Amino acid sequence: MRYTTEVRIAQPRAKVVALFDNPDNLRQWQPELLSMEPLEGIPGQPGSRTRFLYRMGKGELEMVETIELRQLPERFRAVFEAEGVWNRCDNHFIDQQAHTLWRMENEFRCRGWMRLMTWFAPWMFKRQTRQSMARFQAFAEREGGEAGSGGSQ
Repeated sequence: MRYTTEVRIAQPRAKVVALFDNPDNLRQWQPELLSMEPLEGIPGQPGSRTRFLYRMGKGELEMVETIELRQLPERFRAVFEAEGVWNRCDNHFIDQQAHTLWRMENEFRCRGWMRLMTWFAPWMFKRQTRQSMARFQAFAEREGGEAGSGGSQ
């Protein structure tokens, strides 16, 4: 399953990318994040791997992020793997002067019951992506003047 989601952020690209690229900001727009642990490589750089633990309803979800491409400020691509799910997120940050268009191209490959979810409820995946992007947009527009630097998504 593939889909693309976009959001226009009322901040210049340099601020948006600095906020996106600072791992200390993740909990600001991913409130379900419980922990993150670097596994190998230099965090945020191609080839690096990081384990994330998220609260999902009453349970927890562990996933491993592998950075595939880092061409900031234009592009950042990572693969997230969890039990039965492989997801590539290809993020594009398009400069529109005082605004930034954030385009995320998602590709999901699922096994087992998760594969059925991509067939019968693809809207659930798309809704989750839109919600996450909207939380980042609100954070960036609220905190854009205090952009940090460095690190991974």
